[in-house]
Amino acid sequence: MIFGVQRSPEYIVFGNGQRQSAPRYAKQFGSVALIVTDERMRKSADISELVQGLNAQGVTSSVFHGVLPELPIECLDAGVDQGLKLSADVVIGIGGGSCIDAAKVIALLLRHGGKPADYYGEFKIPGPVVPIIAIPTTSGTGSEATPVAVVGDHERAVKVGIASPYLVPVVAICDPELTYTCPATLTAVSGADALTHAIEAYTNTPRDGSSDLAHEHVFVGKNVLSDHHALLAIRHISTSLERAYRDVTDRNARESLMLGSLAAGLAFGVAGTAAAHAIQYPVGALTNTPHGAGVAVMLPYVMQFNAPYCGSALAEIAIAMGVSEPGASISENAQAAIEHTARLMKAIGIPETLESLGLSRSDVEWVASQALSATRLVKNNPRPLDLAGMRMLVKAAFDGDRPALQDTQQTKAS
Repeated sequence: MIFGVQRSPEYIVFGNGQRQSAPRYAKQFGSVALIVTDERMRKSADISELVQGLNAQGVTSSVFHGVLPELPIECLDAGVDQGLKLSADVVIGIGGGSCIDAAKVIALLLRHGGKPADYYGEFKIPGPVVPIIAIPTTSGTGSEATPVAVVGDHERAVKVGIASPYLVPVVAICDPELTYTCPATLTAVSGADALTHAIEAYTNTPRDGSSDLAHEHVFVGKNVLSDHHALLAIRHISTSLERAYRDVTDRNARESLMLGSLAAGLAFGVAGTAAAHAIQYPVGALTNTPHGAGVAVMLPYVMQFNAPYCGSALAEIAIAMGVSEPGASISENAQAAIEHTARLMKAIGIPETLESLGLSRSDVEWVASQALSATRLVKNNPRPLDLAGMRMLVKAAFDGDRPALQDTQQTKAS
């Protein structure tokens, strides 16, 4: 049975110079815009040009530049207050993933009130939010195309998500020129995040395809439409990420990497992510590790752990990466995809173990139990996870022992 779901922005615009189209899109959805960004972007010429362009279209605007990395919820209050005083009827998020997620949450609170915690989880948003225009300046989170915003709540041990189709921006404008100043380290961790999105989306468990599925789950699992975007993402990211990392002036690589990131967002925005993301949340809370670095460390271990349950999908990923061997078996090509991913992560400076991120051995048990509690992610993993399996996976990633995962795998037909 062929089953597919796609949730995407009303308009997706990709290409060099396309940021200049934002004011005309804003005019379609409102007359008063709150621009949400961070302190670094506030000083850029791109913000000034955006404000001038909005003025030329008759759209009043104000810039909120209080977004902080990893998006602690405390930084959102001032943005909501500014939007309320402005009577903003459109929100423009420009910057990295935290800026776009901040725009989503602010747009939600401007329309429905309350506090972020009122909406944690899936389908808690009662109706449409203030229209959102998303303009990413990194190639990583894919937030410009997803129904999710992730925030840091100091009352919770780990970061938490708000997931609803109402959070999908109405416009996503992806302009590779905005990534030209992205430094190598940020290019690496954001691009690795995007590759993790795509690989987890493509290897996730497919669901039954019932008519209720998309109404009851934000993430509906692997499907024919998410697969299309995931493979597109893998092809572009696997061939451009190291080039963009080693030569930040390689514009062709920047362009390909941003297209891959957008496609990865379209893929995981319906298929969901899985174990790598579930484990990163507690790891990030303990080590203050950038999200992209944490999921990238986990990715080869998760692929190895899952291989007996998604071997065919991993073999197809090897083809997309250009590392498959004619005549090789499914398991051999699956392993080629895993090894290539591990080599790529090492080449762009991603640490090889959780210990290298600063995790203590004494925290392995806590990380495993906390990761298992992220049910919206764990349920997507192709290999069923219990505490023993999660503990084994975290320990292998702590010790840098992928062969241990091969030795303990229970074979399942792919």
